[in-house]
Amino acid sequence: MIMLSIIIPTLNEEKYLPLLLDSIKKQSFQEDYEIIVADAGSKDKTVEIAVNSGCRVIAGGLPPKGRNEGARAARGNSLLFLDADVILPEGFLSKLLEKFEEKDLDMSSTALEVISQKKIYKLGSALFNFYFKLNQRFFPCAGGFCLLVKKEMHQRLKGFDERIKVGEDFDYVRRAKKISNFYFFDSLKFLISPRRFEKEGRIRTFIKYLIIEFYQIVFGSVKSDIFKYRFGHYSKGRKKRV
Repeated sequence: MIMLSIIIPTLNEEKYLPLLLDSIKKQSFQEDYEIIVADAGSKDKTVEIAVNSGCRVIAGGLPPKGRNEGARAARGNSLLFLDADVILPEGFLSKLLEKFEEKDLDMSSTALEVISQKKIYKLGSALFNFYFKLNQRFFPCAGGFCLLVKKEMHQRLKGFDERIKVGEDFDYVRRAKKISNFYFFDSLKFLISPRRFEKEGRIRTFIKYLIIEFYQIVFGSVKSDIFKYRFGHYSKGRKKRV
């Protein structure tokens, strides 16, 4: 039987976290689960929202540390890592866990859909999903925004590499692929905010992701601050309309 621990790293996520938590509560998933919010020192109402929603709140840090701390505190035998600006469609959890068990997997991810009616985001989502599906056997990709893994496998991997500045989720999946069963479900989609692209610019962000992926393929993990990643900067400022 699955006991699921849902782990969410946060930093100033009062605008987005309620939407994610509400989508989790509306799931038809009937198994036992817990929600762990690994907070990196939010100055807004993130922690208050999490506590009032029945989440366990622990000290986090940058995303890899937050996920690792959440995994250490987890009571479940399966871990679902989610970003705070994700929304789960109705029935998503039940379908994902059913497929996960059917294929006897150790780790899996699914396709994404950006929450927007703009054609550029429809195209971008399709390109991301195609690339993830194409590479799942030999050079797998999966973002930490939605990643399901058995706790035992997470422990074997010794968690996310906290030395990596950006792309630690890709590194995590690629290490797992060498010793476990990984699968990308393109038939399932979760929803994600376009804030990354709205904050930094659509073209600039897309090119940045391409450069980071090329760097990882050629040179390995990004352990220097060359891309100047800053956790939480997407949450600052006014929320844009989608």
